[in-house]
Amino acid sequence: MRKNQRKIELKKLFLLNTAYIGIGSNQHNPKYHVIRGIREINHLPKIDIQKKSSLYETPPLGPQNQPNFINAVIKITTSYQPIELLAILQSIERKHHRKRVKKWGPRTLDLDILIYDDIILDSDILKIPHPEIIHRDFVLIPLLEITGYNFRMPKFGKLIQYV
Repeated sequence: MRKNQRKIELKKLFLLNTAYIGIGSNQHNPKYHVIRGIREINHLPKIDIQKKSSLYETPPLGPQNQPNFINAVIKITTSYQPIELLAILQSIERKHHRKRVKKWGPRTLDLDILIYDDIILDSDILKIPHPEIIHRDFVLIPLLEITGYNFRMPKFGKLIQYV
């Protein structure tokens, strides 16, 4: 077994938790930011991407005087705990010059933890599952693409009923 192969196998050995991350961008070449964000997540030491949805172009939520979004969802395994994962995802957003100026405003990169195992978390800084997941087709459709129609989500049940 080659050294790189052994490192990959060891990395995967300790990834115990499954999470789904929503990814979106509508500024400065959004497709680039989404693809680059996925690559950066995959290069993190305690994360392995299991599945990636297609990229979807969708109209903005909220103010319509902004460009369309490119959206995707990835399924990961990780040993990061939810709050650690949030901090890491926010650091990637900052690398892409994400500015939190306006709710539902334009953004270079948006990374949201949608689901993390069967956890239901309601804190000031993080809510899991993401509370708006069932109201957003730009999340539901790519999520269904990688989970299948029988996927059950904590708190909400089967996803297919919301599409």
